[in-house]
Amino acid sequence: MDLSLDQEQQSFRALARDFLDKEAVPHRIQWDRDESVDLAILPKMAEIGFFGLTIPEEYGGLGGDYVTYALAMEELGRADSALRGIVSVSSGLVGKSILFFGSEEQKQEWLPEIASARRLGCFGLTEPGTGSDAGNLTTRARRDGDDWVITGQKLYITNGTWADVALIFARTGQDGPRGVSAFLVPTDSPGFEAREIKGKLGLRAQATAELFLSDVRVPASAMLGDEGQGFKIAMSTLDKGRLAVGAGCVGIVQGCLESAVEYATARTQFGRPIAGFQLVQDMIADMSLDADAARLLVWRCADLVDRGEPFGIAASKAKLFASEAAVRAANLAIQVHGGAGYVDEYPPSKYLRDARVMTLYEGTSQIQKLLIGRDETGISAFV
Repeated sequence: MDLSLDQEQQSFRALARDFLDKEAVPHRIQWDRDESVDLAILPKMAEIGFFGLTIPEEYGGLGGDYVTYALAMEELGRADSALRGIVSVSSGLVGKSILFFGSEEQKQEWLPEIASARRLGCFGLTEPGTGSDAGNLTTRARRDGDDWVITGQKLYITNGTWADVALIFARTGQDGPRGVSAFLVPTDSPGFEAREIKGKLGLRAQATAELFLSDVRVPASAMLGDEGQGFKIAMSTLDKGRLAVGAGCVGIVQGCLESAVEYATARTQFGRPIAGFQLVQDMIADMSLDADAARLLVWRCADLVDRGEPFGIAASKAKLFASEAAVRAANLAIQVHGGAGYVDEYPPSKYLRDARVMTLYEGTSQIQKLLIGRDETGISAFV
């Protein structure tokens, strides 16, 4: 793998960072306090290309490679992980599902809207009783003439109250993963309700919702892929989602490192900058090492995607390492800042709150270890 970035990739990273430093970083503390991003930023982000990366130009996107996509997710994670979540769920989980499994009509209807951020998508997989055990979800869809009628409940759904379309996974057949199908459900459908979840530890500026579907009727053309293919769609899409989460976590680590260095070189104690103390440098060195290691794992995964090679385990390794590194880095950054790190005037406290969920969603750290362990031993530890 060539670990160098080409000129186009470097230019996009510089453009993304400059835009976010001007349009997002100055507002992220207030957005966090308000528990809502100013949605006026989304069309501006779409103009830069955040929502259209890896979506082909014929469907309104920019095209592009997954290394560039990873760079975009890193910069979003460094600026505000709430923005990263909005993009990677709408354009990544939903958009990529439509791109790889949708009919031509579905692609034409939804992808240009998603790439331009004129419409947002949400990914309706998790339920109150099924998180890691997604193959046993209980939301059901029954056939009624030319329609499907969906009833069930979804939980912790990013973009849930903002989305225009929900990718809903529902049981259409037998128990287990093979009985699950996927549907594109407009959120203004009768019987569809989204209730925002408040009081989150982190990602406060990002809408997270509980979805309720009561006899929501959609045409047969709303099914994404074939009947019974839903679990396959979800799992294959989540592999790329883990790449996005991992890249966003690299951004958190990088942001923690930059904040710690800036503070430590400016803050004086005992007559000199605290950056000159050995134990402060020890913490900064740990953050720097984690940033490089996590970034290389993410880039390796992105490179495999671009080459058309298997990348699922690489995605698990990148997501596992980077998410745990983000928590470590945020803790260390708070320690470097001392008491100042405990208030939201400085970024480390927000980084810590946002980082904590990264070890939980799109596959917990423990699930990633089971996937890696199964790959190494050939023996599954899943029940």
